[in-house]
Amino acid sequence: MVLLPAELQRVGIPPIKCQGIKSKLVAFIGESVRWNGEGRWIEPFLGSGVVAFNLLPPNALLADSNCHIIRFYQAIQQGTIDRLIVQTFLTQEGRKLQTIGAEYYYEVRDRFNQSASSLDFLFLNRACFNGIMRFNRRGKFNVPFCRKPLRFSQSYITKIANQVNWVAQQMSRTQWEFRVAPWSEIVQEAQSTDFVYLDPPYIGRHTDYYSAWTMADAEQLAIVTQQLPCGFAVSMWLENQHRKNDHIQQHWAELELRLFQHYYHVGATENWRGEMTEALLIKPEFAI
Repeated sequence: MVLLPAELQRVGIPPIKCQGIKSKLVAFIGESVRWNGEGRWIEPFLGSGVVAFNLLPPNALLADSNCHIIRFYQAIQQGTIDRLIVQTFLTQEGRKLQTIGAEYYYEVRDRFNQSASSLDFLFLNRACFNGIMRFNRRGKFNVPFCRKPLRFSQSYITKIANQVNWVAQQMSRTQWEFRVAPWSEIVQEAQSTDFVYLDPPYIGRHTDYYSAWTMADAEQLAIVTQQLPCGFAVSMWLENQHRKNDHIQQHWAELELRLFQHYYHVGATENWRGEMTEALLIKPEFAI
């Protein structure tokens, strides 16, 4: 069985939006990596899940420190959230948002920060400012409203519900485990036949995505990853017109480097919007 490289005819988009989502890069990743698929595909930084949902490894360990992402996908996997449930919930909540406005968004945000409802999480994720997922030091979602009371039009709700359904269909074809755990715990489970794909928080970006990510964390990740007994690839930003990521040359220089340029829309300032060169760092014998 040879899983990768693979040429994707279409890239599906999952219902959860995250900073740095790899929807534009997933086909590039699939074409750049060599793996026979005999072990597990391991992602310690799952995020939106777009890479796994599209490459569709039969067996996978998909983890994130953000418990809300993992619980959401576990609920879809278990069937407690499906297309109809999402359609009904967002229709109901969208009407309230349209009637009440921003005040209702903040009511839902407060409710979520008390109850951690997966459906409220989806609502906030798709109605917050600029598609940013951010939590404060106490783990509370703190992104402001996108200022669009008509956010949940019928077509938009249908789009999200269809994304949930697509994710559910992809899961039904696999043996996947979703787990809330730090990356350091997950990579310890890697075996020689596995492949580890890492999409860590970008240095200098998204440091309050869910938990702190420091330069020391990034350096420790580089050390641990390059000691893994299996294949691996790491996504990381290389440069834009304003800055360059010197961490790559300092800590990942022995790996195969593949570059991909795209336009980056999400960012709190203009310095983080525009053309971006992404790096895919691959263990040499697993690079195409």
